[in-house]
Amino acid sequence: MTHVTLRPEFETLIDPYAPVGQVGTGFEFTEGPIWHPVHHYLLFSDMPGDVRRRWDAKRGVVEVKRPSNKCNGMTYDAELNLIVCEHATSSLIRERPDGRREVIASHFENQELNSPNDVCVHSSGAIYFSDPWYGRMPVYGVERPRQLGFQGVYRVPSGGGPPKLVVDRHLFDQPNGLCFSPDERLLYVNDTTQALIRVFDVEADGSLSNARVFASGIRSELEPGVPDGMKCDQRGNVWVTAPGGVWVYSPAGELLGKVRVPELVANLSWGGPDFRTLYLTATHSVYAIPVKAGPRHEPYMSSRPATNPDTASAAPASPQLAGGDMQLDPRRCAMIIQDLQNDVIMEGGAFADSGSPAHARQQRVVDNVRRLAEAARARGVVIIHVWFIVEPGAPGVTLNAPLFEGLVDSGAMVRGSWGAAPVPGLEPRAGDFVVEKMRMSAWEGTRLETILKATGRDMIINTGAWTNMSVEHTARTGADKGYFMIVPEDCCSTMNADWHNASINFAMQNVAVVTNADAVLRGLG
Repeated sequence: MTHVTLRPEFETLIDPYAPVGQVGTGFEFTEGPIWHPVHHYLLFSDMPGDVRRRWDAKRGVVEVKRPSNKCNGMTYDAELNLIVCEHATSSLIRERPDGRREVIASHFENQELNSPNDVCVHSSGAIYFSDPWYGRMPVYGVERPRQLGFQGVYRVPSGGGPPKLVVDRHLFDQPNGLCFSPDERLLYVNDTTQALIRVFDVEADGSLSNARVFASGIRSELEPGVPDGMKCDQRGNVWVTAPGGVWVYSPAGELLGKVRVPELVANLSWGGPDFRTLYLTATHSVYAIPVKAGPRHEPYMSSRPATNPDTASAAPASPQLAGGDMQLDPRRCAMIIQDLQNDVIMEGGAFADSGSPAHARQQRVVDNVRRLAEAARARGVVIIHVWFIVEPGAPGVTLNAPLFEGLVDSGAMVRGSWGAAPVPGLEPRAGDFVVEKMRMSAWEGTRLETILKATGRDMIINTGAWTNMSVEHTARTGADKGYFMIVPEDCCSTMNADWHNASINFAMQNVAVVTNADAVLRGLG
């Protein structure tokens, strides 16, 4: 089966001839796929059959829960508790690994919810879910009268409590799939009846604002399929079930292409050991398709299995030293590549007269950072590029320090210019993050911490330029925030060796583990 390329970017996400493999069939109507990141199996629902099943490569399909209260959408929270939308009970449920069952939400304003349908978890721990009334219809739920007079989208705070309605109660006919953008600044929600996707801004308090239509007309007279399940990939593209299979939209709302599937698709989820397999629940079957792009990194994807303190030692709380060597868990690590831009360290750049190009060559900083980043990516470390970017004329840059005065006077780091671009060899790769700033520290006024929390990272490998400014400021603030800061000194440079050594040998000794690239590589295993 050939997939449909509408824009060239589609083929960077999936091969147009990627095989659609059937991993199980013979079901009534499949939904709610979710991949366990530790034990590597897929859970999925069969609503009319009132059963939950799992699939893995060794055992195939097995039944795990009957009755299942006609469960629909499922996900995990950061502790790998299963979050379940139940049609038969009109409830959102948490199932703990030991079998305990907790009701997260069942009523709004003393009225029963319609039937929670799909669910996603924010890095803060807050849970967002949609509430159409499909679960009060025959076959897919239990037929019964509705108590609410509308179909909404809700948020349950991270500490629990009653659900809060986060959309206008008359905005949706049947809200269904929902997902966050990679940086969690946006929430997408589709409407099956209206055949469209809306997008909202996510405010600091978790509320939603600025509702607008992201994509519309998701329907066809020729093929079955409606907006139902929906997920966002690591690049911010939106994958939504639709006529003929799955339609893929760019972050700008452009339709990039269509993934073709033999049956009507109800939902989708990334899985596999590297999260590069797309699993699709499609009417009577479950399918798997290899893809090139991975998912938005959700909190559960970094979870580790709980250990019994009587039989196993806890995960290290900090970078451990064993015989002088570090031991680092790649699943807890992120690598920052900061300010390695042409204006900062290249000949011809705005700050070339400072001596920074010569010291960067002396340190072999570009080669060392590239080598470390390539190995770290292969081990599952999150890579975050931090760039100093200003608009033409440097609006918003305060002239309160010589560094910022020099930046403005030299016209440096202007968006779209050669000087603001990353140095050759350190361009972002697929799956990397890019953070923009206008201060020395990578934390100040940026989304860095949002990314770290969303990906579950608390160990920061801190590299870049300049050692005694941006790198040191970032290390100090990171330590204050409770992160473990690791500075490989041969992956940093500044104007000259004296300034570099002063920072490395004195200031950063108090806030970071100071080491080198080879030691970090050994620590990552």
